[in-house]
Amino acid sequence: MFERLGRFVVGKAWWVLAGWVLAAIAIIATTPSLSDITSADQESFLPHSYESVQATELGMKAFPQQATATATIVVKRADGKPLTPADEARVGQFAQALKARNIPATSGYQTGPQAVAPDKSVQVVSVGLDATTPDDPALLDSVRDLRSAIGPDLAGSGLTAGVAGDVASFVDNEDTFNKAFAVVGVATIILIIGLILIIFRSPIAALLPVVVVSVVLTITNGLVAAAGKAFDLNVSQDLQTIMLIVLFGIGTDYILFLLFRYRERLRAGDDKRTAMIVSVQRVGEVITSAAGAVIVAFLVLLLASLGFFGSLGPALAIAVAVMLITSLTLIPAVVSLLGRYVFWPSKAWQRTPKATLSRRLGTAVGRRPALVAAASGALLVALAAGVLGYKADYDFSAGFPQDTESAKAAKDLQRGFAAGALAPTEVYLTTGNGTPLTEQQVTDFAAAAAKAPGVGRVQPPERSSDPSVARVNLLLNENPVSNEAITLVRDDLRDAVHEAAPPGTKALVGGTTAIFADINSANNRDLSVILPVAAGLIALILALLLRSLVAPIYLVIAVLLNFAATLGATVYLFQGLQDKPGVTFQLPIILYLFVVAIGTDYNILMIARLREEAREGNEPHQAAAIGVEHAGPTVAAAGLILAGTFGVLMLAPISFLQQMGFAVAIGIVLSAFVMSMFFVPALTALIGHKAWWPGHGDERRVSGPQAPPEPASVANA
Repeated sequence: MFERLGRFVVGKAWWVLAGWVLAAIAIIATTPSLSDITSADQESFLPHSYESVQATELGMKAFPQQATATATIVVKRADGKPLTPADEARVGQFAQALKARNIPATSGYQTGPQAVAPDKSVQVVSVGLDATTPDDPALLDSVRDLRSAIGPDLAGSGLTAGVAGDVASFVDNEDTFNKAFAVVGVATIILIIGLILIIFRSPIAALLPVVVVSVVLTITNGLVAAAGKAFDLNVSQDLQTIMLIVLFGIGTDYILFLLFRYRERLRAGDDKRTAMIVSVQRVGEVITSAAGAVIVAFLVLLLASLGFFGSLGPALAIAVAVMLITSLTLIPAVVSLLGRYVFWPSKAWQRTPKATLSRRLGTAVGRRPALVAAASGALLVALAAGVLGYKADYDFSAGFPQDTESAKAAKDLQRGFAAGALAPTEVYLTTGNGTPLTEQQVTDFAAAAAKAPGVGRVQPPERSSDPSVARVNLLLNENPVSNEAITLVRDDLRDAVHEAAPPGTKALVGGTTAIFADINSANNRDLSVILPVAAGLIALILALLLRSLVAPIYLVIAVLLNFAATLGATVYLFQGLQDKPGVTFQLPIILYLFVVAIGTDYNILMIARLREEAREGNEPHQAAAIGVEHAGPTVAAAGLILAGTFGVLMLAPISFLQQMGFAVAIGIVLSAFVMSMFFVPALTALIGHKAWWPGHGDERRVSGPQAPPEPASVANA
């Protein structure tokens, strides 16, 4: 099949290129923009069955006038002394002066005695921010306008003020984010081009992945947007960044798989057309199986209860499918036309390297497979033990610079009030049947809620225009986005609040902490479903590829062990050495996307090469040695580039980006250099012919005229 595909693509190369150009123009011209189906609201990805979602929906109906977001102006004396009655009156005048400015997208400007800290250190002015969506740029402009007005309105009063809140924090850190991604983007391109230049010593080979992936990304964006419109899917704003990394990751991998094999065939004496036909024949099945495993892994995300995962899966599956088609058609067509010029101006590709490092490593694996398997396996197990100490961290703000206005104002607020003052836990009391709540019911409930575990302060109850609903905001003693607060709300506070509801009423707990508590529960549930199902389906794909039931079992175990080792290594570094309260809660799913799914590529490439060498008549130990020698450089190069791509995220001055960069980089390194290059070949050599049971895919086969046996002296690098 793949030989016929290779003959067609190489024989009709110009037609293939023309077809790609026409298809790209048609897709780009007729599909919508990806921004049309994006959403910034994390909570919108939770199913309706979760209490925080029900609370939010009730709040939107009962309090339709509530703002999309809130900016909290924290006022204090410049000399640090407690506020006087005159200061409090001045803050009230200040709030009215700001309101009179009619700053767009703002409302409320609420303050008063209840907004003064018990120790008189600060007084707050709550400003509603009204916009169409939580990520509306108008919100950012409102905060900037507020800040511009504060100085003149407080001049000569002896008071200072700062604006805190999520929107204010975003304004302060927008430049940090933009600079971080600019640095990461430039570093990524430089790294990919630089490493491929070192490997092939050719600017053409180095630029090929960058140009091709850029084209594929544009096409994929249109296809994903069209699918989103057709099936009414919303996707996270993170999708485009994740899709870019996925495409660069697998795109570079698949291009390297072809280029290494193409160079190998040229060295063996094939002409440029025959070399590409044989390359597609030999590597096409590997790329297809690898892409199939990644697509399956992404589609398994449809089983997730979190809409973020469910919408991410199909989008990434489309991206990988497009890259697969590209790798089997566009890349072979372009390279077959370029021929030896793809490696221009280097002449090194013509020379067969002698005594390479990959040959020495292969020899070591073949001679001492038991020792290699034990050592590499022990390393993975030792790192995996770190998972036992894993804690999720939901506090994004702690990862940003702490010398900004919003960070300083937030600290002042938390010192004066309870720690949860910036993100109150919203509790809605309702009869559920339209019967009005009595004042006594609301008062008694607020008093009882004040005694719930972890509550530092209760704000005065608010009555809705719907007489059957009231809201009570609870300020927690803990940082509202800390693991402790999330655990508190999930395990203790909700139960206490439910019990405090008067007969004939029910209480729903919402707000930021409750949303994260539900995301935590959904995340744990989803991973417990996704990982086993993905492992089973990947094993099925491997079984079909290898015609074996034994090899897929230990290959999947190796992938899952590598996942645990990666997470454990991240815990050791950030929770252990750096004493962080946890690692970002998104990390397990990120590792699933980039370590489990994409890392499987290296296993498939290596095991396919081991089978190929066994079919050439080599016994298991020798097949392992030659397989590592030939496939090792490809795995190493692909792994190094992908790990480096993520590793540059550690240059960002943002904690969760550093964690993500380190985790995925170390995961890819472990996948390529420990699991695929040592653990899997050594284990395969130890198991021997039984690894291929019952299909006996290692049995010697007669090679076709276009796929002559490759001499053991031909190396990949």
